[in-house]
This record gives sequence, C-alpha cells and structure tokens, in this order.
Amino acid sequence: MAGKFELKKSKNDKFYFSLHAGNGQVILTSEMYEAKASAVNGIESVKKNGGDETKYAKLTGKDGSPYFTLKAVNGQVIGQSQMYSSESARDGGIHSCVTNAPGATVDDQTAA
Repeated sequence: MAGKFELKKSKNDKFYFSLHAGNGQVILTSEMYEAKASAVNGIESVKKNGGDETKYAKLTGKDGSPYFTLKAVNGQVIGQSQMYSSESARDGGIHSCVTNAPGATVDDQTAA
C-alpha cells in the first residue's frame, strides 16, 4: 500500500498534515498553518523535496533520541519526524519518507 498525506484541521482552527507510510505509521508531521492553502503548499513541497535524501537533517533531541527534519530548497523546515529509539530506526524513517513522499495521495479530512 502506498503512502498518504492526511490533511487535518486542529482544535484552534489551524491546518496541518502528516505523511503516513503504507502500513499507516506516521513518518512526518508538518507545522501548524493559518490557511489551508499554505498546508496544501507544504504537502506539495514534501512531495517535491521528500524523495531527495540530501534534504533531510539527522538530529538528536534533548533527551538523546534521534529524529529528522525535512527542509525545502530555501532551507525552511517543512516536516519533522517522531523521536526514534535508535539512529538506525531514524534512518529507516528517512528511507520511508524518500520512498513514500513523492507519490503519496492526499486524504483531505478538513471538509468534515
């Protein structure tokens, strides 16, 4: 099963999206956007940049947990992963993004 983006509206009326792997696991989450159009642009940016491993920054949280961010051409962070238990698990998450992001479908859940 291919990956998909879920576009949602938060309780405070902001928009965000998450990229899910084929197995349903969340592999990347966006920031909060004021406008739906901005969130949709963010999805397009992830589709465009997500297939390029050089666009990912491998980072470590304050508690020592590995995670990653995906950056656009302009250097802006367009998505962040969860915290992982190991560097190899984080690297697997990056690989999953590279594989799933370019062709992922969009499930718009904001109309509900």
